[in-house]
Amino acid sequence: MSDNLVISVDAMGGDNSPRVVIEGINIAAKRNPDLRFLLFGDEAQLAPLLAQYPKVAKVSKVIHTEERVKNEDKPSQVIRNRNTSMYMAIDAVRSGRAQAIVSAGNTGALMAISKMVLKTIRGIHRPAICTIMPHLDGKYVMLDLGANTECDAVNLAEFAIMGNIFAKHALDIASPRVALLNIGAEEMKGKEEIRHALKILKNPQLDIQCTGYIEPHEIANGAADVIVADGFTGNVALKATEGTARLVVRLIKRTIKHSFFAKFGLPFMLGVIRKIKKSMDPRAYNGAMLIGLNGLSVKSHGGTDGFGYAVAIDNAAKLVRQNFVQTIREEVEKVDLDELNQESIYEGYYL
Repeated sequence: MSDNLVISVDAMGGDNSPRVVIEGINIAAKRNPDLRFLLFGDEAQLAPLLAQYPKVAKVSKVIHTEERVKNEDKPSQVIRNRNTSMYMAIDAVRSGRAQAIVSAGNTGALMAISKMVLKTIRGIHRPAICTIMPHLDGKYVMLDLGANTECDAVNLAEFAIMGNIFAKHALDIASPRVALLNIGAEEMKGKEEIRHALKILKNPQLDIQCTGYIEPHEIANGAADVIVADGFTGNVALKATEGTARLVVRLIKRTIKHSFFAKFGLPFMLGVIRKIKKSMDPRAYNGAMLIGLNGLSVKSHGGTDGFGYAVAIDNAAKLVRQNFVQTIREEVEKVDLDELNQESIYEGYYL
């Protein structure tokens, strides 16, 4: 397995594991023939599934454990238990047996164990949760989505650096437009740490195309490729966006159901409706990344299906192939954000 790209999988994490996990691996393995998998979980539950998917069994190795992290478990309860499928899967990345870990399990536990086991990259104060979302003209990256509810200017600047690299690798954008999520576009708007972060990001030493602030209603229009926020604000914005997307789909279905003219015209609109549904399908954007660590940790949505789980694996594999973690290390080494922070204060930028 050492000659291939190895993905470590928490086979017991998620609402419908391990069935969905195996189904997802089956799809991902067809698209990525170089992938191999370490499956951490209950062998008694995995064996019947692997018998149904012989191709998955051929590219996978099961490491047995009967212990798992439950959705209701608190991170403080599981962080020291080294025998859970989640902990063992993450530790496989630390030891070098795998290049990335994918789990659909407890988000808080995944963050806590990943930070403790993989450690933060030197020069990064805090890791962040990052994901890809659709806008009118394509896709954008948003972070942080809940790892850090309160952030200072340096934290936000670090998120911008990592998000910039992420967009280059995951979205193939040569020069991403980076913007700070704020309540207004004027430079004096928003909290002090956001205004200060903008001054840091405008420093030419960072070589980031910072476009300034972006208001929530502009996100869907494609005004930026990377949206930076503290974890609390980013999480609220993400969930509001997801809720709005579901609302639009439900309104379309309700309107068609109660309108004769809509039903009459439906055959002519099926193609358009399918395209809209496909572009707003949350499974197509599954797989939030915990970035800023010495290893790639990927969080799949707990309630996804096999298709969505495969997308999370695809995203992890793509970033590993492009040496994403090493790129962050190299970029962080080029600049001292704490020093830039002090410079902006001395120059009177701290408003």
